Amino acid sequence: MTFNPQPIHAADPRIWLASASPRRRSLLEQIGLVPVVRASSVPERPDPGEAPVDYTERLARSKGVAVREAFSDAERDAGPHWIVAADTVVVHLGVILEKPASVAEARALVSGLGGATHEVVTGFWVGDVASRASFAGHVRTQVTFRSLDEGAVDRYVQTGEPMDKAGGYGIQGVGAFLVERIEGCYFNVVGLPISAVLAALDDLGALGAFPFAAAGGR
Repeated sequence: MTFNPQPIHAADPRIWLASASPRRRSLLEQIGLVPVVRASSVPERPDPGEAPVDYTERLARSKGVAVREAFSDAERDAGPHWIVAADTVVVHLGVILEKPASVAEARALVSGLGGATHEVVTGFWVGDVASRASFAGHVRTQVTFRSLDEGAVDRYVQTGEPMDKAGGYGIQGVGAFLVERIEGCYFNVVGLPISAVLAALDDLGALGAFPFAAAGGR
């Protein structure tokens, strides 16, 4: 069945999100898009010697393509017509820090970042469901933590917030208290570099008259 890609527009602002991350979903909703979640089961493991930028772009692309290939003809026709996928890692001293697997690991991750600067890298991929247009890229942000004592680290880990986040912290939550300064895109640290993703979608012809005006104005 032939499918003709269509731009996202105010009457139908839906977009597939190849991620179960509530933070990425919230960021897309914040700018007026309506994410339809379709997470993939792509393994999140770097290849030996793989650079963080290459790893995140590869993983984002793999997630997006996996979701795209799983669509039925009916889903391709009904829309949404575009997909966004992403993967975020924290890099410190050349080591990729993923999500902690235990409380002890979360404590070690947060403690190890105290008083130092690390890098957050998000690889992203956008493409249409007809496999005709796509783009993969990445954004890097430098994040500096304030010095931390063991008590502060323990109390933060006890909130439970670190357990589902790369590097063991969330800048958009309680983890904001850890951050002394950032250089670069804040939204990248949350999990999706909105400006770069929108620029890629726009370059592919995926956005129609964005941002979308609210119905009836104000």
